[in-house]
Amino acid sequence: MMKYLSVFEIAKKWNISERSVRNYCSNGRVEGAFLNGKTWNIPEDSKKPERIKKKIKQNTLLHVLQEEKASKYSGGIYHKTQIDLTYNSNHIEGSRLTHDQTRYIFETNTIGIGNEVINVDDIIETTNHFRCIDLIIDKAKIELSERFIKKLHLILKNGTSDSRKDWFAVGDYKKLPNEVGNMKTPLPEEVDHLMKELLLEYNIKQKKTFEDILDFHVQFERIHPFQDGNGRIGRLIMFKECLKYNIVPFIIEDNLKMFYYRGLKEWNNEKGYLIDTCLTAQDRYKAYLDYFRIKY
Repeated sequence: MMKYLSVFEIAKKWNISERSVRNYCSNGRVEGAFLNGKTWNIPEDSKKPERIKKKIKQNTLLHVLQEEKASKYSGGIYHKTQIDLTYNSNHIEGSRLTHDQTRYIFETNTIGIGNEVINVDDIIETTNHFRCIDLIIDKAKIELSERFIKKLHLILKNGTSDSRKDWFAVGDYKKLPNEVGNMKTPLPEEVDHLMKELLLEYNIKQKKTFEDILDFHVQFERIHPFQDGNGRIGRLIMFKECLKYNIVPFIIEDNLKMFYYRGLKEWNNEKGYLIDTCLTAQDRYKAYLDYFRIKY
């Protein structure tokens, strides 16, 4: 015949409070326990339930960026990253919008230009770049793929004057040969194979290091898979992969541009040029994280 014990007796047996015993019973975590009026009857041979470990609240940079993006929080690291990454990455590629104009577009979705003449593409690519950053934050954890990279390009170049050119492929690899810094790049018919090979080699590594991410960037820029926008897409990919592997990301600012270009060019001979440049940029981003009290 089954013997039943009271809450008091079980609490003593399990060395916990009576309140905890009642909670276990009311949550259905003690098999065979039942209420008789207001009194719990608990089988003598009942096992003490294991405690459910509380989920530790994530406080990684990626989690903070995702939370601030979702809540449309203004004035935090998401806000700063959107403006600084977009301004600097576009500026490297020739955009004439100022930092203040970039900030104003992000904050108000309008622009005051006064008597200035501004290229409409600069404005479109700025708003598109904001959307690209949202995508790499939302999809930071997914494996890097051709489909994802092409989607970034589609978002970046959508609605630009380039998108209206028959020979310009938006969201797809280049149709015509192109050069970068007076250096020839692989021909259009070679790009598909080279990109598949690059991604396979990169993705086969279980855990990516800072140097792995930089090496991918160098190889990507040398393939130069798109007709235009390769630099910005490449830097967005680096930022995404840093977020994925909990590595502090970085923004190449204008005063680091020439060192960055030298690092790309000399990677095979001396990796230190690009590594040091990106570590300098990373230190600046760490200062932002310190200010916003985000651990890294």
